[in-house]
Amino acid sequence: MDDARYQIEDVKAREILDSRGIPTVEVDIEAGGEVFTASVPSGTSKGKREALELRDGGLRYQGMGVSKAVNNVNTLISQKLRFRDVTMQKDIDDLLIKLDGTENKSNLGANALLATSLAVCRAAASVQKKPLWKWISELSRRKPALPDPCILVMEGGSHGKGDLEIQEFMIVPEAKSFKEKLRISTEFYFKLGTILEKKYGRTSANTGLEGAFSPLIEDTEEALDIIAQAAKKLKIKNKVKIILDVAASGFCQKGKYFFEGEILNSEELKNFYLKICKKYPIFAIEDPFNQDDWEGFKELKSVLREKVTIIGDDLLTTNIGRIKEAADKRSCNGLVLKPNQVGTLSEAIEAGKEAISLGWEVFVKHRSGETKDDFISDLACGLGASYIMAGAPTRGERVTKYNRLLKIEEELTKFIA
Repeated sequence: MDDARYQIEDVKAREILDSRGIPTVEVDIEAGGEVFTASVPSGTSKGKREALELRDGGLRYQGMGVSKAVNNVNTLISQKLRFRDVTMQKDIDDLLIKLDGTENKSNLGANALLATSLAVCRAAASVQKKPLWKWISELSRRKPALPDPCILVMEGGSHGKGDLEIQEFMIVPEAKSFKEKLRISTEFYFKLGTILEKKYGRTSANTGLEGAFSPLIEDTEEALDIIAQAAKKLKIKNKVKIILDVAASGFCQKGKYFFEGEILNSEELKNFYLKICKKYPIFAIEDPFNQDDWEGFKELKSVLREKVTIIGDDLLTTNIGRIKEAADKRSCNGLVLKPNQVGTLSEAIEAGKEAISLGWEVFVKHRSGETKDDFISDLACGLGASYIMAGAPTRGERVTKYNRLLKIEEELTKFIA
């Protein structure tokens, strides 16, 4: 567009802290006389093929500072983006990728590139007087739709404080509106906390990195029984489905799975999943095996077929090549989409569209180190993704995503009408 309102006037980055107190990158894009901001999250449990977060090393912030990434935005990226049309998202993202020049964004840093990419998108939506989700819908050429919330209620693994091996226990409630789904989930969350405290003492109501309860429980089935008990007490037993994020790479060593005091091979771990899927209303399992265990994923998917969605996160890392490989190997039918795994919004959108074209379910997901940026809520809606995983219904950096979706629900009604 040949219009001064759409020109990028300035680009500025700074170092801020995420929800764990670890530095991350925030970027301002100035356009149309206004400033638009985006920040990027960071994971604790990461796939080894994720785009690289550029960290400083050294003593400052225990080596986790991002001043190098910030400087890359304030010098090279800022210089190259000034006076460009902010609505040309794909062109700008392609330029960012070219400026970096590496496959894994290790030169300028995926944190620098993504914060810039998201801020550009937010600015473009605003100068065109469009809701962010609507602009993303136009960019992706997808019909917008509200995602179902996958609410985190219990945490283990590298996110928790207890002894559960499985990293995340999520619930997906049935209801007519997003507003009702969020209400049910929040009531469930607090009922679960009451049960845990009564059964195991106050320390079992402690929370993990993403705001969910992290009880002193070692046994997966015991945790699932308590979730079932909470559903029963709320009289929603048949209206709640369960998703497990196993994050199995976290307890895999040399092809063996060190799980709940036993050393299991892929076949034995698969049999455990089959057992709990028969006993509990498990709707989906994320990363049930190590990120290189293609055969484990394939075997589990083959047995469960369409009854349970097998989701790839560390296996796929929002990478379109890995998604295509998983489709060829018939190893997944679900994608966790995390923009910071790939480094630009355009690449994340293409990964999501590829998964959707395969008939997969797409789960737009937060990270353990979050900010109060609610971009993923608009992304999930604009992409027409089926689900969003944004953590527990507590803590500002998690709740802001759900609160944004409450507003989007109202906006959708207005725009569709």
